[in-house]
Amino acid sequence: MILLAATTQQSSPLAALLPFLLVGAALYFIMIRPQKKRMQQQQSLLKGLEVGDEVLTIGGIFGVIRHIDEEGDELTIEVAPGITFRIVKSAVARTVEVDDGSSEDDGPWLEDGSEAETDSDGSEADEEK
Repeated sequence: MILLAATTQQSSPLAALLPFLLVGAALYFIMIRPQKKRMQQQQSLLKGLEVGDEVLTIGGIFGVIRHIDEEGDELTIEVAPGITFRIVKSAVARTVEVDDGSSEDDGPWLEDGSEAETDSDGSEADEEK
């Protein structure tokens, strides 16, 4: 009799689908939505690129944009004086803020422009006189 009573109960089809709906909603809010937001930010970054902007490529190369080919979706970046690379726009990872040198602590440089002597661990060496 107990078995017969258990098999006659009908469960709602919505109750069977509820776990799948919850997992789908969680995936949307955890994975899909943030990825769409990142893609939109990257697209707006690429649309806002201008000649003279300093950029970092996805390969880790820093350079300054010298020419933008809107039709071919290409950029020419200068990585060193006289050395240029031609890359696609989608290879730009981010723009880099140019340091104007106004920071007081720019590293181990002395007032006369020479570099301070450092030990192998990067700390300044003590001069013995």
